[in-house]
Amino acid sequence: MERTSGILMPISSLPSKYGIGTLGREAYRFADFLSAAGQSVWQLLPLGPTGYADSPYASFSTFAGNPYFIDLDLLIADGLLKKSEVSRLDWGSDPRQVDYGKIYENRFGLLSLACTRGWERDAEKVAAFREANSRWLPDYALFMALKRHFGMKSWTEWPDADIRLRRAGSVEKYTALLQDDIRLFTYIQYLFYAQWDALRAYVHSLGIDIVGDLPIYVAPDSADIWAEPQFFQLDEDRLPERVAGVPPDAFTADGQLWGNALYDWDAMKADGYGWWIRRIEGALKLYDVIRIDHFRGFESYWSVPADAETARGGEWLKGPGMDLIGVLKGWFPQARFIAEDLGYMTPEVRRLLADSGFPGMKLLQFAFGDGGEDYLPHCYGWNSICYVGTHDNPTLRQWLGLLKKRELGFAQKYCALSEDEGYDWGILRMGHLSPSRLFVAEMQDYLGLDGSCRMNTPGTVLGNWRWRLLPGEITPKLTRKIYNLTKMYGRLNPLSPEPKKRKKASAAQAEEQAS
Repeated sequence: MERTSGILMPISSLPSKYGIGTLGREAYRFADFLSAAGQSVWQLLPLGPTGYADSPYASFSTFAGNPYFIDLDLLIADGLLKKSEVSRLDWGSDPRQVDYGKIYENRFGLLSLACTRGWERDAEKVAAFREANSRWLPDYALFMALKRHFGMKSWTEWPDADIRLRRAGSVEKYTALLQDDIRLFTYIQYLFYAQWDALRAYVHSLGIDIVGDLPIYVAPDSADIWAEPQFFQLDEDRLPERVAGVPPDAFTADGQLWGNALYDWDAMKADGYGWWIRRIEGALKLYDVIRIDHFRGFESYWSVPADAETARGGEWLKGPGMDLIGVLKGWFPQARFIAEDLGYMTPEVRRLLADSGFPGMKLLQFAFGDGGEDYLPHCYGWNSICYVGTHDNPTLRQWLGLLKKRELGFAQKYCALSEDEGYDWGILRMGHLSPSRLFVAEMQDYLGLDGSCRMNTPGTVLGNWRWRLLPGEITPKLTRKIYNLTKMYGRLNPLSPEPKKRKKASAAQAEEQAS
């Protein structure tokens, strides 16, 4: 029985000289660390271009890659940029936090320079890339060019109703008018996928799979809705009639009003779920395993009137269930999925999970409070994925500090926590020894970082998605510690090399190092 483990580490959180993690040298170094630590999985957050509030779950496209992740040093090495052009710009002063404002100001100017220098040189490769992605790339490139043309406003606010509603002749008109920016956004995607494909091949050579998130809904301000509005619940002006969210619960008295346009499942079914087939096909160009966010929305979804101020006035409506999942499994029989089945569970959702055959998620942070017995490790089945927490949860160190006395006492007894081992490492040990086929922890949890390094706090807009790893923070000692824990509980990547034993330094060497 295969048992594996992995680490959740967003690309944006990697170190770099240019304000945000990229697909360059540090990504390869992190892959090497995963291999040296015995890990078999690198889990990422969505890789799409970020929009409002810099959330990877609110992307301008479900297919496109994030321009911020294109590595500038690789472009320098390729002759598309000069080192002086890159180094003279201000990328932010805090290596622990992404400064999205400065990156937005500076990144696209450099990518425009790269496009100017590389468009003709790479013409054949770009043409082949455009042909291979013809179902989404032209619409996306035009959409982004239009956003620039209209001051980056949401497409629902574009002053020209003809192009907003894609009336006859409008696409052709603006395609001719905005050809320079269309070329830029096409070339950006070419660069992103060229760098991504090279990194992914390297990760695979180490025996590591990439797990990626697929948000169940697409962003309101996205090329996906603008280009194919017939698959969403919109009125005649292409504005949402009802929007997505989740109902009130013990954590949020008003529920969560996400604001995403809901799918028109009848229209999608009549089309043979072609939109979803294309979406999964696109995701498989990025990931080896797809984690479907908010899986329960396939069984039934919370529908809220578009003019509501909170999610309280919503209602549960039936989703496509196995009708859609059966189609996807038929089209992609070898594809691997993870169902994010957290949140409000019902017998119907549990049945859908069982019928799908997808592994669900078990969070250790839910095990010792009000999450219920299902989240205690001895209750996990093999076909499950054990997490300490997700990007939406506190860091492990923060969570331990938030536990009530009764909850912490239970965790101490259940996990045999001790100060000598460290409470956080005791929880990590429980994840590794759980019956689940895969165990995943955030990088922050192995580093023992506090709440200032939390990735996202649901229900808040500012200050999220900014955490970054510091250069040198992953040490050989930490790598060996993770390797040993992984090996002890039978989760070792078979391609991982045995860690080298450190030679004991002589007294003279120790004195020299100290001085």
